[in-house]
Amino acid sequence: MTADDVADTLAAMGPRLRAAREHRGATLTGVSCATGISPSTLSRIETGRRKPTLGVVLQLAKEYGVSLDELAGTVPAADPGPRASALQRFGDDKAVLPLTRYVGGLHAHKHVLPAVEEPPARPRQVSHDGYEWLCVLYGRLWLALGHQDLVLAAGDVAEFDTRTPHGVANAGPGGPVEYLIMFGPQGERLRPRTPPAPGRGAR
Repeated sequence: MTADDVADTLAAMGPRLRAAREHRGATLTGVSCATGISPSTLSRIETGRRKPTLGVVLQLAKEYGVSLDELAGTVPAADPGPRASALQRFGDDKAVLPLTRYVGGLHAHKHVLPAVEEPPARPRQVSHDGYEWLCVLYGRLWLALGHQDLVLAAGDVAEFDTRTPHGVANAGPGGPVEYLIMFGPQGERLRPRTPPAPGRGAR
């Protein structure tokens, strides 16, 4: 590996560390409390303003449950491994099934929100770099996007720049909500390549 290769790997590691943290639903403050690394240092590493040391990378890889190969971008997305097939559960009882193992570039997850007995409060919103595509598979999902409030049903799709404050909740009551997420931590977007139907566009 050349010096340029090392520099490129370190430059790409910041967004991958941010994606790994956000995938686990962790905040900079929470990671700081768990690791002793200051939030400002974590932020500078994630935005590429500071190169992480090996000790810091090892510490964060352990905290996020990812390998050094994943952070370096050397694990192929086609080999999900056993970790990607296991549901991860969070404090709000949300279950997340990773569909890709690679933490850089586009990655996908399936989310399941449990049923609720009463209408929820407006979802807590977060914002961060990236771009997200969301598709509801089952149930009704409340998407709070900036000042907008959208209720998405099965088959509905939304896409948005994640720098816009956003949050989701089960719009219930009535049952759980299942939805897919495609997320590009560096702003990657899906690119539709379906050709137009014959006869359309010719007028």
